[in-house]
Amino acid sequence: MASGRMEFHAETIMAHTNVSFVLPNDVYMPEVRDLRHYKRPTGTLILLHGLTGTDTDWLFGGLAQEMAIQYNMAVFMPTTGNSFYLDRGYVGGNYGQFIGEELPEYITKTFGYCTSRENTIIGGLSMGGYGALHTALAYPERFSGCIALSSALVIHEIAKFGTRMSSIMPHEMVLDVFGDPDEILTSRKNPEVQYRALQASGRPIPKIYFACGTEDMLLDANRDFRDFLAEECAAAGVDAADRFCYEEGPGAHNWFFWREYIDRGLATLLNA
Repeated sequence: MASGRMEFHAETIMAHTNVSFVLPNDVYMPEVRDLRHYKRPTGTLILLHGLTGTDTDWLFGGLAQEMAIQYNMAVFMPTTGNSFYLDRGYVGGNYGQFIGEELPEYITKTFGYCTSRENTIIGGLSMGGYGALHTALAYPERFSGCIALSSALVIHEIAKFGTRMSSIMPHEMVLDVFGDPDEILTSRKNPEVQYRALQASGRPIPKIYFACGTEDMLLDANRDFRDFLAEECAAAGVDAADRFCYEEGPGAHNWFFWREYIDRGLATLLNA
């Protein structure tokens, strides 16, 4: 197995950014639980960090190496600051475009991965869970699946409370990241708006796996998104199990929960 950390200049955010990676290129097969994953080409998993995090979080706190081994996935973990992986609308601040376009293209050019939609998944935790959802729905031709853990689905909270929605984020940051709170529910920053637009267009919809701990402060928001997806599937006459899988279990907003459920998420998407 090869692992490392690289730095490259990203044009969309006009910055040298770090990306950690794990490549399952010389795995010892007796370590693998399910050899079926090695009967297909190596897949690509882009993992996003949470608020205040970096590209090394999934290496040191998570199970990036173990997931690479067990599921034959090349794992790439970028750093993007506290951006929520959203575009600001100008070159130098387009974090969504960086994750959805520039990074996969760089991975393909440099490593040869990210070559097919069916073998490319995006995932993340907290802020990165929101970012994974937003990016997958913004670039459905790029990603076949999304794993969103303890997602910071704060859109409705911002719409209700404005910049006072959180003691964690200064109000100036809320405005910079999400814009006018009065417009957020109808904007593309709302995953519900993105999902409805995809469903209406007939474009492919990435399958969503998301999970949240029952002691997590974001539990209600994740349950609300689960209910939204169920209602949309019922209205469209499609089987909800084909579109999403939601799970919850004992746990808070921490690595004890995320380590278990990243494994469950990959098993759900890749063993289907």
